[in-house]
Amino acid sequence: MTIALWIAQILLALANGFAGFMKTFRPIPDLTAMMKWPGEYPAALTRFIGIVELLAAAGLILPAATGILPWLTPLAALGVAVIQVLAIGFHAMRGETQQTIIANLILLGLSLFILWGYWPSFGL
Repeated sequence: MTIALWIAQILLALANGFAGFMKTFRPIPDLTAMMKWPGEYPAALTRFIGIVELLAAAGLILPAATGILPWLTPLAALGVAVIQVLAIGFHAMRGETQQTIIANLILLGLSLFILWGYWPSFGL
């Protein structure tokens, strides 16, 4: 179970880290070429989402790896689950679910698996 949790944490951290890095540091026109919404909303929103995704990536790995405040790892997984539920609603509202639903559900599933896996260990 520990290995499965670490695999899920690494995959979810990589996905959030990659997405967060792009949304935080790539120019908005470049992002708009890949996904329409960044050009239709304030740049600050895109940057905020990117920073939150970067923090989630760090929170999924660092606390569990270092043993410092390890309860932050399932909390980060819960945060990613919330982000994915909001993303599903956002993309559904925009009529983009065909393009995004599979990725959102996979990321939601990984985050819920991590949360479930840490549940007994941290008394959540």
